[in-house]
Amino acid sequence: MKRNRLPRRARQTPDSELLTRLATRLSQSSNRVEDAWWEARLAAHIDHLLANDGEETLVAVLDQLYNGGSRAYDELADMVESCAETRRAEGNSGLDAVMIAVPLLAWSRFQIPSGGIPAAQLEAVRVHLQAHVLAADAKLGLSDILYSPDQLPQSYVATAQLAEKLAKAAIHGRNLKIDPAQLSETMNFLSDTRYLLGAVAAPRGTALFRWQEDDGDPAESFRQWAQQGGDALRPLLPACAIEFLPVLAYHAAVRDADRASRPWSLRSAVAFLQTVLNQPAAELRAVVAPFHDRQLEEYRIGFTQRGSSDVVHGVVWPLLENEDENNDAPTQIEAALREAGVSSVLMLDQRFPLEFCDDCGAPLYPNPEGEPVHAELPEDQAEAAPRHLH
Repeated sequence: MKRNRLPRRARQTPDSELLTRLATRLSQSSNRVEDAWWEARLAAHIDHLLANDGEETLVAVLDQLYNGGSRAYDELADMVESCAETRRAEGNSGLDAVMIAVPLLAWSRFQIPSGGIPAAQLEAVRVHLQAHVLAADAKLGLSDILYSPDQLPQSYVATAQLAEKLAKAAIHGRNLKIDPAQLSETMNFLSDTRYLLGAVAAPRGTALFRWQEDDGDPAESFRQWAQQGGDALRPLLPACAIEFLPVLAYHAAVRDADRASRPWSLRSAVAFLQTVLNQPAAELRAVVAPFHDRQLEEYRIGFTQRGSSDVVHGVVWPLLENEDENNDAPTQIEAALREAGVSSVLMLDQRFPLEFCDDCGAPLYPNPEGEPVHAELPEDQAEAAPRHLH
């Protein structure tokens, strides 16, 4: 998940000064023994801030280190994520727990479901996760909600609070009941990501995941999960095309899903347009252009029919993590479009402003003449489209 970091002067506090010093010393360490020494102290301070609503301090120091181009930023970012999603055993006989995410990509002409999961289906998912993803002695706790991206925790502190609840559920081998009314409203997109969140717990020093065991293999674990676990999850998403992604620790899973969702959105858009326009992909043209604010923020892809300049649909390809103007997004976008069957791809290289429609707030997409315009399906097909489009 990309963090937009704008230059600002952060007020220094004892907490922020200590956080900066520990992260900097860790980044300067020259051996694993010293790494462990600094990591333990940095983790203890981050745990203190997470437990005491120290989000502002964490984000301010991350901003400062990021803007300074320091290696300490990577060390601190990794440690903050680890502390937010992990619960460590109090003693050698206790259980360590890690918050996990079960991500999947979906697209549909209808609304992609989210919300509560019936108990029988949640139990079926639990059985397959235990069989194909978790180590033999690991315990599992699952939330009873299928989350949309809008409903995921929006801060490190919120993530840590949810991880704490899920860890307790895992230690007792039960599921966590979530009140859907307390979650944000899910927007309706043509293609989107859904997440099942949980936690896995195991005695300190033992395996959490199947692939940590002597005969385990990550690729085989994922294949079995996608096949067997997919059968348990598909009934939750009727009338949807689905692609399953590997089950990982929370932040890693969300990052992977963010990356995978970009080519998925393009493939979904092409499949959607073939359906509503009743035309093969070869009759579509894609116009790709970079859109800037203070810096390059994203690429936008406008789709037209061959021989027309009217943009009938659009997709946003956001930059993620450390991607910048030197990224290879145009190559990735063109490859994904051609794989989906679109042979006419026009790449524009002029800078476009990050503009949105004044009336509805939708992004404006490039047309073949190099103008940012509103995407509009022909009137007789417009009713087939969801209101919001990725």
